[in-house]
Amino acid sequence: MSKQKKTNSYQRILKYIKPYKYRFIVSIALAIGLSFLAPLRPLWIQKTIEDYIQKGAIAPYLSKTIWSNELVQAIIWITVLQIGLILMETLLRFIFSFTSAWLGQNIVKDLRLEVYKKIMSYKISQFDKTPVGTLSTRTINDIEAINSIFSEGFVPILADVLSISIVLISMFYVNWQLALISLAPFPVLLFATYFFKESVKKSFQKVRLSVAQLNTFVQEHLSGMSFIQTFNLQEQELEKFKRTNSLHKNANVKAIFAYSVFFPIVEITAAISISFLIYASIYTQVNASILVFYFLSLNQIFRPLRFIADKFNVIQMGMVASERVFAILDNTEILEDDPTIHTHLKEEKIKGKIVFQDVSFFYKPEKQILHNIDFTVEAGEKIALVGPTGNGKSTIVSLLNRMYQHQSGIIEIDNKKIEDYNLTFLRSQIGVILQDVFLFSGSIRQNLTLNNPDISEEQMLSASQLLGLHDTIMKLPNGYDFHVMERGTLLSVGQRQLISFTRMMLYNPQILIMDEATSSIDTESEILIQNALEQLIQNRTSILVAHRLSTIQKADKILFIKNGTIAEQGRHAELVAQKGLYYNLYNSITQE
Repeated sequence: MSKQKKTNSYQRILKYIKPYKYRFIVSIALAIGLSFLAPLRPLWIQKTIEDYIQKGAIAPYLSKTIWSNELVQAIIWITVLQIGLILMETLLRFIFSFTSAWLGQNIVKDLRLEVYKKIMSYKISQFDKTPVGTLSTRTINDIEAINSIFSEGFVPILADVLSISIVLISMFYVNWQLALISLAPFPVLLFATYFFKESVKKSFQKVRLSVAQLNTFVQEHLSGMSFIQTFNLQEQELEKFKRTNSLHKNANVKAIFAYSVFFPIVEITAAISISFLIYASIYTQVNASILVFYFLSLNQIFRPLRFIADKFNVIQMGMVASERVFAILDNTEILEDDPTIHTHLKEEKIKGKIVFQDVSFFYKPEKQILHNIDFTVEAGEKIALVGPTGNGKSTIVSLLNRMYQHQSGIIEIDNKKIEDYNLTFLRSQIGVILQDVFLFSGSIRQNLTLNNPDISEEQMLSASQLLGLHDTIMKLPNGYDFHVMERGTLLSVGQRQLISFTRMMLYNPQILIMDEATSSIDTESEILIQNALEQLIQNRTSILVAHRLSTIQKADKILFIKNGTIAEQGRHAELVAQKGLYYNLYNSITQE
C-alpha cells in the first residue's frame, strides 16, 4: 500500500470513531495514566528497601531501637499500599482493555452495516464479475481485521510506547550509567524486531489472500455440490481444495516460524541485559535497592516489547484489509436515482404500458447482446418472448426493471422513461418469477410474505388455496411453519415454484415477468398453475419468456428473438402461417 493510500485509509478509519469519541478519549486518558503508573511500583519498592528494610537489617549491629514496631508497621502499610496500587492498576487495565475492544466492535458493526448496504446497491453486473466468496471475505474477515486496529493496535501501542518511555526515563534518572549498561543489548533486539515485523507482514498478506481464495472455493463448491456429485468430480475437486488449503497452511506456518524465532530472541536479550546489570553492580557496588529497581524495570520494558512488533503488524494488516473494504465502498457501479425524483411507494400504481424504442445493450463493448429492439406492450396485454437460448430474451426483461442499464435507446413505462421512476417504486410494480426459485432459510410463511407486515394471514391462506399450494403445505410437518433449508433444498422443484407464484400473487405487481418459470414444473403442478395464471395475469401487463405451447399460444403477441434482434413478431396463428423461424420452433416442440 502506498504512503498516500495508507494516510487516506487512516483518516477514513478515524472518522468512524466520531460517534464514540468520548469512549476513545477515555481510552487515550487511561493509556497515559497507565504509562505513568508503570515505573511507580519499582520506584516504591526501591525506596521501601532503601529506607526501611535495609535499616532493619543492620539494626542488630547499631541499636535495638532502630528495628522498632513503628518500622514494622511502616513496612506493613507500604505493602498494603503496594497491593492497593496493583489492584488499582489491574482495574484500570481492565477498563482500558474493555473500552478499546468495545470501541473496535462498535466501529466494526457500523462499517459492516455500511459495506453490506453498499453491496445491496450494486448493479447486478458487479456480481457477475465478483466471486461471492470474495465479497463474503471483505464483509466478514477483512472488517474483523479492522477491529484489531482498535482492540490491539492504535491505543494499545500508544499505551505500550508511553509505558516503555516513562520506565526508560526513570531508569536514567536513578542511575544513567547502569541504565546504559543494562540496555546495551537493545540494538540487537531492535534489529530482530524489524525483521520479525517485515517477515510476519509478508506472511499475513499471504494469509489474507489465501483466506479469500478458500472462502471463494468453498462457497462455490458447496453451492454446486449436486453438480459435483452428479459428475463424480469429488476426487478432482478435493485435489484442488488440497492445493488451496496448503497455500493457506504454508502462509500460516511462515508466520508461526517468525514468532518461534522472535520470542526466544526477546527472552535471550532480556537475560543478557540482566547479566550485564549483575556484572556492572559488582564493580560499581550499587545499592541492593537500585539493583531490584532495575530488575523490575527491565521486566516492564521487555514484557510489552514481546508483543509491540506484533501489534504493528496487526495495524498494517488492518490497513491492508481496510483498503479492500474501502474499495467496496468506493465502487461507483451502483444504480442511483435522480435526486430530483420524489416518487414513493404509496403513490398511484402504474397502468403497465411498455415501450422499447431502438434499445441496444452489451455486457462488454466488443460483444453486443441486443440490437435496436423495438416493441410496444399495451397495458394489460400479454406477450411471449421465444427463441434460441442465449439470444437476449432474459436480457430484455432484466433491462425493464433496471437490473442492467441499456447503453442506447429508450425504455418507457406509461410514457415515462424508466430512469425517471424511483427505483424502489419501479421494482415494486414489476414482479419477476424465475426458473431458479430462490428461497431463504426460514419458514414457508416467511418465504411467502418476506416478513412484510402488510400481508395478513388471511391473504396468505387465500393465495395459497387459489394456487393449490395450501394442501401441499399442510402435509408438511408444522405446515406454514415448516423450516425451509437454504435455497429450499427440502422441497421439490414444483413446490418451490408454487411458493414463488403464491409470493408474487401476494405482492400484486402491475407488470408480471415470467422467465422460463414453468419449464421445470411437472404436468400435475402445471395444471394447478395454469388455472391460477389466468387470474394472476388479468388486468396486468405480462411478459412471458417461455417455450411451453400452453403459455405461448395464449399470448396477445409473440416476439421471436434471434441474435439480439426481433426476427419475427405476431400472434401464434400468424407466425405459424408464415412458416419461418417460429414455425420451425413450433414444430420442434410439438414433435417432442
